[in-house]
Amino acid sequence: MFPYGRNPRLPTAEQALSGRSQPMYSIPERHSVLGTRLLGPYPEGLEIADFALGCFWGAERTFWRLPGVHTTLVGYQGGFTEHPAYEEVCSGLTGHAEAVRVVHDPAVLPYERLLKHFWEAHNPTQGFRQGNDVGTQYRSAVHTHTPAQAAAAEASREAYGRVLTRTGHGPITTEILPAEGRPFYPAEGHHQQYLDKNPAGYCGIGGTGVSCPVGVAPPPGPAEQ
Repeated sequence: MFPYGRNPRLPTAEQALSGRSQPMYSIPERHSVLGTRLLGPYPEGLEIADFALGCFWGAERTFWRLPGVHTTLVGYQGGFTEHPAYEEVCSGLTGHAEAVRVVHDPAVLPYERLLKHFWEAHNPTQGFRQGNDVGTQYRSAVHTHTPAQAAAAEASREAYGRVLTRTGHGPITTEILPAEGRPFYPAEGHHQQYLDKNPAGYCGIGGTGVSCPVGVAPPPGPAEQ
């Protein structure tokens, strides 16, 4: 991991570790809390959402508790190294963020509600860190799977950014990028549902305490500009 005081930087594709063509490990078949398949196949009608909001142990737990979530799994996304290992990601030399994949029923839990939960569960203004966790792997990111997800994510970032600014916070540093071309690599089995298996384990997740507007926000009126 990056020691405190060092300024972490994302590697270029040329600087990143080379990786491998196949994963070095397997993961459990089923979610230890929900009992559902981690890698699918998933029931028809469910959707996939990918979020990065700091250490994925606590981040995953906040999502699996939501009604309408079918399954969750943690992994690495947004980098260059194929099938990375945890130690490689923590070195900062793969370019990945620690991410959570959420498979949800949009009829029960719309994507906009997931976005609200995402924004409020962490501090999206901290760049390459969350609290005391420092490194590019802890950056805030949303990887979208459809144009509708991308539009909703962009609108929510704009709306929440205005609220944060009014309450004295800095600008949002969250990346919003297509999931296409940015594979989600599931993490090692012992990281899956880590805080279910280790209830007293470390959880670095903490928000700003500022509520996020729900839904796609309209352009600001004269009083908000």
